[in-house]
Amino acid sequence: MKGHGSVSAWCIDHPVATILLTFALVLLGVIAFPRLPIAPLPEAEFPTIQVAAQLPGASPETMASSVATPLEVQFSAIPGVTQMTSSSALGSTNLTLQFTLDKSIDTAAQEVQAAINTAAGKLPKDMPNLPTWRKVNPADSPVLILSINSTLMPGTELSDLVETLLSRQISQIDGVGQINITGQQRPAIRVQVSADKLAAIGLTLADIRLAIQQTSLNLAKGALYGESSISTLSTNDQLFHPEEYNQLIVSYKDGAPVHLKDVAKVVNGSENAYVQAWAGDQPGVNLVISRQPGANIVETVDRIQAALPGLEAMLPASVQVKVLVDRTQTIRASLHEVEITLLIAIMLVVAVMALFLRQWSATLIVSAVLGVSLVASFALMYIMGFSLNNLTLVAIVVAVGFVVDDAIVVVENIHRHLEAGDGMREAAIKGAGEIGFTVVSISFSLVAAFIPLLFMGGVVGRLFKEFALTATSTIMISVVVSLTLAPTLAALFMRAPVHHAHSKPTFGERLLTGYEKLLRRALAHQKLMIGVFFLSLGLAVAGYIFIPKGFFP
Repeated sequence: MKGHGSVSAWCIDHPVATILLTFALVLLGVIAFPRLPIAPLPEAEFPTIQVAAQLPGASPETMASSVATPLEVQFSAIPGVTQMTSSSALGSTNLTLQFTLDKSIDTAAQEVQAAINTAAGKLPKDMPNLPTWRKVNPADSPVLILSINSTLMPGTELSDLVETLLSRQISQIDGVGQINITGQQRPAIRVQVSADKLAAIGLTLADIRLAIQQTSLNLAKGALYGESSISTLSTNDQLFHPEEYNQLIVSYKDGAPVHLKDVAKVVNGSENAYVQAWAGDQPGVNLVISRQPGANIVETVDRIQAALPGLEAMLPASVQVKVLVDRTQTIRASLHEVEITLLIAIMLVVAVMALFLRQWSATLIVSAVLGVSLVASFALMYIMGFSLNNLTLVAIVVAVGFVVDDAIVVVENIHRHLEAGDGMREAAIKGAGEIGFTVVSISFSLVAAFIPLLFMGGVVGRLFKEFALTATSTIMISVVVSLTLAPTLAALFMRAPVHHAHSKPTFGERLLTGYEKLLRRALAHQKLMIGVFFLSLGLAVAGYIFIPKGFFP
């Protein structure tokens, strides 16, 4: 108690220094607030890796047996894998590996790459490339989905334009992470072979495929060495147009060449003609944009929106870019509601204090402690790497009531000494010194209630860690401010109450009289009150057992 009194006494004797230190604390919070990331919920990064493998033309059954199975055998040997799912479709296989929450995502990525390299010898030889992996967070939804369509441009040209221009430009914007293109139709040459014509000349589809692979190549041709010069051959044997493929010789019959056009129809098309993205009744291509881990969702979307007019100017006039889904709309709305709730809570608390304290100086002192504690908590949130989300804001809303408790206890004790006839400085030093230990013990008991949340494991623990630490930080700041700023302001502005003779009892007196009557009745029926207590306890237990339970409302 003596230690707390000496700190309060020093602050009371140095009011300018105390107020300046308080302003510095508030300034840190004001600077930190706009720099806090905005998110719907705290960061809960699930260690998850997605592996993709491509084998064009292979059936889902072939992909599952020859591609997915060898990979699954190798992945199952990686330590820390809690769940592994795979899905195979025409020409593609996707595997999702989820690890324990304490597993480092970087370590997991290295082990996945090593497993892919080990499985490479058991994969089909004609795979165009080895399976690829990427880190994903299944809990993080896309922040923005753009729809791009054109009434004049074919789907293949539009897809090529979106991939080579729009997607690459947006990926360079700060905060943008992965970009997926849905409904994409990459340009391709499609060879539609007639089985009857092939059978008539004794060829198979494998013969046609081999002829095409061996003809359209882009390999080194070497060089011509002369006495005084060297000439490098830079010809390109690749075929790019249907007309060039039509002249391709696939075989000979009776000494005459058989061209590809004799047994097949070659046309311009897309790699996958069965994929399409629609926005309303308009076909096109969609850009699904995800943010980088820890990036501010709202700021990232704002940067993309600001860059869109310039990007649209680079596209042909017939191409239209529309925002299909904007995740920040719901985030802004939910955070706005919580912020309104916080303001209403603060106003109600101040109004109730004014009603019961019935002294402007006491009300303003408690309000100042409340404001400083809440604003300063933003600085600690920034230092701890937290974001402004629904849980951290709710923690501040909950902490409003706790913060007020500390200040009211100090102000009430100072008020008692003023009523006893002590001077303003003496009453402030005595009041703060006597109640200091009580304020600290009350606050630590409140903090103790959040300890289980701090040590919770799993996904729930990750989500509620920010909630618990934000509430704890705000309460601890309020202890310091209540024992420094509150007595300093009380010594400067708080006057001894002047009692007037009232013809009618005041609101507080009527409240005390009513409470006294109810207390006397309760004490007169002790057995009944104990029965009501156990009944309430039983109803609480029954309510906890039967109430529906879920992860979030």
